[in-house]
Amino acid sequence: MRILVVNAGSSSLKLSLLDDEDGLAGQGELPATGGEFDPGAVAEVLGRLGGTADAVGHRVVHGGTQFTGPVRIDAAVRRKLDDLTDLAPLHQPKSLAGVDAVDRVLPGLPAVACFDTAFHAGMPAAASVYALPPEWRKRWELRRYGFHGLSHAYATRRAGELTGRVPARLVVCHLGSGASLAAVRDGRSVDTTMGFTPLEGLVMGTRSGTVDPGLVLWLAEHAHTPPAELAATLEHRSGLLGLTGTADMREVQGRADDGDDAARLGLDVYLHRLRGSVASMAAALNGLDTLVFTGGVGENSPVIRAAAAAGLAFLGVAVDEDRNAAADGDTDITAPGGAVRVLVVAAREDLEIARQVRSVLPAGPGGPGGAGGQPPR
Repeated sequence: MRILVVNAGSSSLKLSLLDDEDGLAGQGELPATGGEFDPGAVAEVLGRLGGTADAVGHRVVHGGTQFTGPVRIDAAVRRKLDDLTDLAPLHQPKSLAGVDAVDRVLPGLPAVACFDTAFHAGMPAAASVYALPPEWRKRWELRRYGFHGLSHAYATRRAGELTGRVPARLVVCHLGSGASLAAVRDGRSVDTTMGFTPLEGLVMGTRSGTVDPGLVLWLAEHAHTPPAELAATLEHRSGLLGLTGTADMREVQGRADDGDDAARLGLDVYLHRLRGSVASMAAALNGLDTLVFTGGVGENSPVIRAAAAAGLAFLGVAVDEDRNAAADGDTDITAPGGAVRVLVVAAREDLEIARQVRSVLPAGPGGPGGAGGQPPR
């Protein structure tokens, strides 16, 4: 079954076509205009992908408490996804704009929604419940949802392939412009750093990560900062950008090497939060067997990997200097004698989405991948 993978981000729509063997048949990208995607531009990109798809898999950021696994999109599901916009007002509309744009170009093609929250839906209550009054938690479904689940799920599966078994106690570090960790026991998420929104947790490119909620209340009450300004600042003007003036980790590292004090501080804050959060995830697992780095920073920054590992030596984490420096793609960078396997895994949410699409749609006769053609949606 050939899968068209659709990933709608804040500024672009990424389209990838995977063949029957999960090989990349083609890919393309187009910018968002006012939060929408022009169907004509979508059709043009699809025409350059080098083939036709049997089904579509959409990355959808938020599944709420209703969607804890992939689901085929029909009219009722589409309405429910729209109802979840209040839980992710910055992200959900873009996901749904991608759904609608592709549906207009490829009407009738079976489509499946794959959720970034689903991997964490089964976290134990100790990890998912906020210490808030029950009437609040029930009325507004206030809980720790977690995000980046498609990346965490793929990295978990790939770590099992690389080590020959599903790691019993695994921490996945998805480090990119957005960043989160997942504590994974025997393939299941038991804790994560993001919470009700993707703002909680680590220092990110432009996002603050965890701050004292009292600080936000103080700004609202005493500095009279409007909610919209608070949200925009925490989402878009904080993190590495707020600390150093740039959200690009490569630039931060270069400036730090040149003696820039702000860049050095930014790196120190980033690493302090990262190391402490990995230790917290290890505590949720009662130990650590395997540590994975993925995402743009996790895959491409030997400096961050080495510095993180150095601060986690007490857990048995150690990386080989040469392997770490030369890592390209999926690589084992564990130092000889290291008690914890340390891996670099290339982020491939597209493969995880394709896997989930195939788990939902039949591939035999009459199904999307069979001789019976494409069933109506």
